[in-house]
Amino acid sequence: MEYTIFILLLPLLSFLVLGIGGKWMTHRTAGIIGTTVLAVVALLSYVTAWQYFSAPRLADGTFDTVIPYNVTWLPFTPTLSIDLGILLDPISVMMLIVISTVSLMVHVYSFGYMKGERGFQRYYAFLSLFTMSMLGLVVATNIFQMYLFWELVGVSSYLLIGFYYTKPSAVAASKKAFIVTRFADLGFLIGILVYGYYAGTYTFQPSEMALLKGGATMIPLALGLMFIGGAGKSAMFPLHIWLPDAMEGPTPVSALIHAATMVVAGVYLVARMFPLFIGYAPDVLHLVAYVGAFTAFYAASVACVQSDIKRVLAFSTISQIGFMMVALGVCTSTDPHHGGLGYMAGMFHLFTHAMFKALLFLGAGSIIHAVHSNEMSAMGGLHKYMPVTHITFLIACFAIAGIPPFSGFFSKDEILTACFQFSPAMGWIMTAIAAMTAFYMFRLYYGIFWGGSSDKGLVISDKQVAGNDKTAQPANHSSLTTHHSHTSPHESPLAMTIPLMFLAVVTIVAGFIPFGKFISSNGTAYEIHLDWRVAGTSIVIAVISIAIATAMYARAKQPVANALAHRFRGLWTAAYHRFYIDEVYQFITHKIIFGCISRPIAWFDRHVVDGFFNFLAWSANATSDEIRGLQSGQIQQYTYVFLLGTLALILLLLL
Repeated sequence: MEYTIFILLLPLLSFLVLGIGGKWMTHRTAGIIGTTVLAVVALLSYVTAWQYFSAPRLADGTFDTVIPYNVTWLPFTPTLSIDLGILLDPISVMMLIVISTVSLMVHVYSFGYMKGERGFQRYYAFLSLFTMSMLGLVVATNIFQMYLFWELVGVSSYLLIGFYYTKPSAVAASKKAFIVTRFADLGFLIGILVYGYYAGTYTFQPSEMALLKGGATMIPLALGLMFIGGAGKSAMFPLHIWLPDAMEGPTPVSALIHAATMVVAGVYLVARMFPLFIGYAPDVLHLVAYVGAFTAFYAASVACVQSDIKRVLAFSTISQIGFMMVALGVCTSTDPHHGGLGYMAGMFHLFTHAMFKALLFLGAGSIIHAVHSNEMSAMGGLHKYMPVTHITFLIACFAIAGIPPFSGFFSKDEILTACFQFSPAMGWIMTAIAAMTAFYMFRLYYGIFWGGSSDKGLVISDKQVAGNDKTAQPANHSSLTTHHSHTSPHESPLAMTIPLMFLAVVTIVAGFIPFGKFISSNGTAYEIHLDWRVAGTSIVIAVISIAIATAMYARAKQPVANALAHRFRGLWTAAYHRFYIDEVYQFITHKIIFGCISRPIAWFDRHVVDGFFNFLAWSANATSDEIRGLQSGQIQQYTYVFLLGTLALILLLLL
């Protein structure tokens, strides 16, 4: 599998060619180069997956771990070094498929969505860099190499989110994403250093000699610090604040970041370090589950009232990533039959979620392209004008709601089964969150394609949405089904609808993949068995949630939604403003850190420290002015001073 090196080199080459020579290319040429390169990368990824999973298993029933390339970059000791290479195992090969597929669809889709945009070549260059960074992250042979590509992913996301750099909101969003994730990555870096020092290696298998010498006691701390980095990348509470604002980037970028790449990096990190979590830090792993559950509930609550369709999908992503974290966190063993089901379920949901969430975001981009607005108040009745987008979007909604036979049902059901095995309380909590998911997704669906304005109950002005006015007044306004005064919405061009149809087909069939035969917690083949008590309950609850959403939002007039919004106006407003978490961060950073700590320190530095050294400089200058006369150049004066000094010394010695 020596050709796997081209999976990294080709997008890097595409980035260099488009980044350096793009300004001399036409939009069409740049797009063709970027898309062709990704098509070749996707093909190589499929070939790699076919060769890897079709190879015979080892004697213990697991797939072999293949390292086609490995070069020692920075040697520290005979046992401790930083290597650069490519590691192929079941989860890295699966991630190659996910990343290359979604990225290819985004490249194709962008031909239509970004047509005529200034900076088109720069956009495709950044896409190539982003894809290369994520591919390098998942095939890393050691934790430090993962960290290097981890940071490259952060830089790439900064460039893509801030693509519209003339918009102040886009610039602010890119800086916010960069700063928040860098803050989390500091914990990741410290965890890596602790791990390397006490484990005696940067590989994913610690040195047994180091563990026997006491290194095992520090592994939980190292893994906990690493999880902070994963929580930042995967937008876990309270480090989630960057993700909704990342919607300022182009919608295809949102699909790439929120579906298969950046946000799943944290999930992949926990999965990659899973044997260490199970073996040395099970309590930390369960903490991951609790953080994931709270994040999933919080994000689902916020998504239920958002009016911007991309923000609904952003909070949906946060909630679904929470599901994956919970699935990994509820594991109690490496045996998939006894406590290890969550690992397979989490990876399965990562795979299926990437496909239907990419479909949802690209569908949202198609809708925005038609109505030139993100707000549901500018939509309604679009099923008549956009049949392809409507059907594909509906398929994705069924999938994320957990309705069979769509893929989301199979992966989410396995997560719920794993949760019930861990704890009935955790199982029912996640089932309730799954019900919320079905509700807000069909609220979104009906608001876009059928009833009209979905932000009933409270109407938020542009100023209020921007955060300038934190109050909202109740109103009962009718559907806004008139989209343009002169032209009607229309279906997107073929370059945009082909990726929608492809991802819709994948969303339908992906659930029938025997995923457990390829990926499990201990590497052996696992036959997925549906627990129909859990599955039946989740289906019934999902159907009830969809029915409630239909009753509330399918028509132009929405009296029930209005009444609930009036009755719980405070809760509605708080949820709309994300429970004021951003304002809390603003208060802590600006009022406490900047106002009470940074400014006093700056004043002390400016007036006390600088004043002291300025005084020293003045004193030296004044003293030099006073004693300058001693350096007259007159021999007689020097002789006179010498004799006086000698006399004074003699008198001092005599007395």
